[in-house]
Amino acid sequence: MPGTVGRVPTPSGPLPGTPAPGATTVAGHPRWGATALGPYESWDPAVRATVEVVLASPAPMALHLGAELLLLYNDAYAGLIGDRHPDAIGRPPAEVFAEVWHRPGVGDIVEQTYRTGVPVLDREIPLPLHAAVTLDQPVYTRACSPVRDSHGHVVGVLSVVAETSPATRQLQGLSEFAATLAGTLTLDDVARVALRYAITSFDADRVSFAVDDGGGGTGWRMVRRVRGELVDEADERLPPLWRRGPAGWSAPAVVSARTGQASFIDDGQPLHEIAADRHDQKIRALAAVPLRASVVRGALTVGYRSAHPWSAAERALLAATAELVGQATERARRFETQHGTAQLLQRSMLPENLPVLPRLRIAARYDPGVDGNAAGGDFYDAFVLPTGDLGVVLGDVAGHDVQAAARMGQVRAALRALALNDPRPDQVLAGLDRLVGSLGAEAGTYELFVTVAFGVIDIGREELTLASAGHPAPLVRRCGPAGEPRAEYVDVPSGAPLGIGYRAATRTIAFSPGDTLLLFSDGVVERRRHGLSEGLERLAESVAGAPSGDPRSLCAVASAAVPGATEDDVAVLAVEYAVRPSRSARMEVPAEPTAPSRVRHWMTAQLSEWEVAESVIGAAVLCASELTTNALLHAGTAARVEVDLSPERLLVSVADSGSRGTVTRARTETLSSRGRGLGLIEELSDAWGTDPTVRGSTVWFEILLPPA
Repeated sequence: MPGTVGRVPTPSGPLPGTPAPGATTVAGHPRWGATALGPYESWDPAVRATVEVVLASPAPMALHLGAELLLLYNDAYAGLIGDRHPDAIGRPPAEVFAEVWHRPGVGDIVEQTYRTGVPVLDREIPLPLHAAVTLDQPVYTRACSPVRDSHGHVVGVLSVVAETSPATRQLQGLSEFAATLAGTLTLDDVARVALRYAITSFDADRVSFAVDDGGGGTGWRMVRRVRGELVDEADERLPPLWRRGPAGWSAPAVVSARTGQASFIDDGQPLHEIAADRHDQKIRALAAVPLRASVVRGALTVGYRSAHPWSAAERALLAATAELVGQATERARRFETQHGTAQLLQRSMLPENLPVLPRLRIAARYDPGVDGNAAGGDFYDAFVLPTGDLGVVLGDVAGHDVQAAARMGQVRAALRALALNDPRPDQVLAGLDRLVGSLGAEAGTYELFVTVAFGVIDIGREELTLASAGHPAPLVRRCGPAGEPRAEYVDVPSGAPLGIGYRAATRTIAFSPGDTLLLFSDGVVERRRHGLSEGLERLAESVAGAPSGDPRSLCAVASAAVPGATEDDVAVLAVEYAVRPSRSARMEVPAEPTAPSRVRHWMTAQLSEWEVAESVIGAAVLCASELTTNALLHAGTAARVEVDLSPERLLVSVADSGSRGTVTRARTETLSSRGRGLGLIEELSDAWGTDPTVRGSTVWFEILLPPA
């Protein structure tokens, strides 16, 4: 049974071995006389003996005495509670640590030990208790044991605190690391996660990740991270900067990956032969551990600038880390192979280039849904008809597999053939309905259906004729010479999808200079837990509020109009009837270091010839140079620079054939050297965005021109 600290007659002087009052301010504190415990000299000998042990220990210890668990602790513990010492002596911990004491796992452990007399080992306690928990805050293990008096009664609790070793903390963080790796898809993702974990978990000066190129032993690629390297949000999303090497590369990471043997250097110059800069040259201790993967060869290295003996715990942690990275790397390699096949299939099904016409500007955007690892059924097309009119189409074949993509290719080719023979939209879709029905009968399924919207733009009559088979109604952005832009859905009879009873019907509306037509798939407006009408309303509001009717800008606006992730493909096709013809030019840029310089000279000459204002030329040339550098650096492929000048705006785009993915805005207040060009473009342009098409990535910007 818990009791009070028993009092026994004591001599006038201190007991042998007992710290004299004043020698230790904790035990000799005058506050005890005013508490229920009474003066220190009157305490039970067994309790005083425990006090002696606590005060003499170099480890942090605290005594919680009496029913109020009054605090008494040694100097080591005083260092943990900071400025709460010395006022904490003799006070209930519920007062000293009032903000956290009643949280689960803090005060209840001590109270439980006092009530039951059963010791408790409590792990992962952040100290000091009153401080806000941070990632680099030390974590402690706390052992709570009952303190008994000479009669065996529980009169308090002894709390012994020990800091958890770094290796133990690292092992405890492996589960979180494994969970993060489980969400990676590509090798770039794996590299980012692995490097971030390694440099923080091991508190290293340099870490690197190497993997074979997957081309039959033709070479290796390696990426590193250095302590103190500033990485902002844009850097984290851009691909890592890989360094390429030959099959016989002598880099320690490559040697470890090639031989399958780990190496540990305590002190030396392990990177002297392959040092890329001073960061590599300063490394003295280096561990290189192979990934232990069955298919992919690779390795992880951790290095320090000072001598560092590698403990058994560190070696075990490195081996476990490399094994997790190896599993993630194999998954990523399989994904990239499948993803490349899906992209190649999708690429062959969609038009390589859209028509270039004097008064009609055309742009399209396609975002693969799900995880991008399967070819989808969404498609778009735009082509000039024998009459000189423009045919535009956007459709969706049900499914997300190779079969859906193959059917999509059949439907798209058949639609163009039918339109070239008879361009009337209702007749085109009626013929296409017969084809889809035939394909379904051939496959022995009634689940094959296609939604599609097909239109013909006649700029001579300034008319747009549309027909729809179960597809979302197209949207038209109208912007007259005077008045605010507005967006309205075309009231075209949608009917049933192709293959399940389509009934031909058309609608003809006015399509005047300044108008823009927007065709889109249901992935643009459909979201889980949100109604379709809400998505359609958001899309119309976003298109009406766009800074211009430029089709590329509207495609980007439409794709981001409805917040939230979608599992469906997103396809958008926009056609603007320009008020006046625009002028355009393009330049093919080789993947060479001199490419940005060539782009600057070419653009300066071209825009000067078009008599563009010098202020606009300066901003456009600088932005184009940054985008070209980004394309060459991160995609590693040749690029294409396109310039389109209208009386209202200058549009510049840079396209590559790599798979950079979504490019994000940089935080321009950071000091990072990567991603800074995007922040610059945001400052100098009126609008900018990215088009992650199946052929690669296109980054564009728009500068509005002042009235002539």
